[in-house]
Amino acid sequence: MTTNEPRIVDYNRLIKNVEHLVEAIEDADDVAATVRMVADAVVSQFRDQLGLYGGRIYRREGDEFVLQGTFGEAKEVPEGLRVSADYGPIRELIERRTLYMNEDDPLLDRDLEAELGVQQFVALEVGDQEYILSFNVAPGHDKSSILFSLGILRHSINQKIRQERMADALREARRIQASILPRSNPKFAGFDIFGQSLPMEAVGGDHFDFISITDKVMGLAIADVSGHGLPAALQVRDIYMGLRMGLSRDFKIVRTVERLNEIINMSTLTSRFVSMVYGELEISGNFVYVNCGHPAPFRLAADGTEKLLERGGIVLGPVPDATYERGFVKIRPGDLLVLYTDGIIEATCSEAGGPAEEFGLERLVEVAKKHQHASAKEVVQAIFDRLEAFCDGAPAEDDRTLVVVKRPPDDQEQVSQPSQFQREP
Repeated sequence: MTTNEPRIVDYNRLIKNVEHLVEAIEDADDVAATVRMVADAVVSQFRDQLGLYGGRIYRREGDEFVLQGTFGEAKEVPEGLRVSADYGPIRELIERRTLYMNEDDPLLDRDLEAELGVQQFVALEVGDQEYILSFNVAPGHDKSSILFSLGILRHSINQKIRQERMADALREARRIQASILPRSNPKFAGFDIFGQSLPMEAVGGDHFDFISITDKVMGLAIADVSGHGLPAALQVRDIYMGLRMGLSRDFKIVRTVERLNEIINMSTLTSRFVSMVYGELEISGNFVYVNCGHPAPFRLAADGTEKLLERGGIVLGPVPDATYERGFVKIRPGDLLVLYTDGIIEATCSEAGGPAEEFGLERLVEVAKKHQHASAKEVVQAIFDRLEAFCDGAPAEDDRTLVVVKRPPDDQEQVSQPSQFQREP
């Protein structure tokens, strides 16, 4: 005997089934697999309780939704059937996100629904309207229970899809970032140059670059984009391209930086504040640079004195017509040039059980000085090792990047003197 009275729903069992299905969603490989897995699982797990016995999957293509396939006991309909996004039930679905329709609803196209073999159905849109899942509903089941259950599922499906899309975006960002970081350290006029960047997340907002200008000039850049993760990584791409565009047009160093500032200011990304040092190293050891609000690099001279490289201007991005000026330093035989991001000196930890404090510039200089006679790569590694020991393995709170340039000493022995910073006037 059949009845039109809604069946009594066991909500404890219903919620457990929903939880199991939500857990299963985590195991799906991609968006299409997630949607198909949910469709099949809903029919197998909820047929008795909710009366969902089959249905259809549609995917959006422009202004239409195209049938991708049927599942369960739904009438088999050839794939490729197209339904306009302006079709009444689809418009309602997009507005409400879940939709229950009876066979007598005036919005239904009787011919279309007959072709699909549908009387009453429930539908949900997922993936920001990329997919529609439509389920046939057997008579005598509770509408509110169906909408309740599928509403939870829809949220979980969309969470999964967003995670997958973010993972895809991060993979692409990692690919882009890997392609724009130097693949090897340059050989330039006998200088020993080494750089390394350690992002705190899968991708980061720190960047360094070596740009061959001529056989007598090498461009060096280090930059730090505000924020972390994907938005910062995408902004790094603008820095990489902007520098090369300016240099390829034979812009002077200041004009290159000012043009890059304009590009970042016009960016639609959320990370619009970039600190950077860009400089050009000549075979003579002359280093002409512009510091755009970045922690000041330092030259560690062979005699042990340090000089901070501070001349330039404000960070890139906030002010479209910002102006900058050049600084100059000479890298002589036996000197080190150390460029770094604030993730190095601002790393805050508690050393040997004492109060929390920053790693600081003094410790950075101390390590560089201790290893001044080592190779550039060894200096970088020594700094990272000292920082790791200082933080006792605590996770980084910012990206960390170092570039070291060493000019090999002459045969003449150099005498080390006590630390004393020199600041530009």
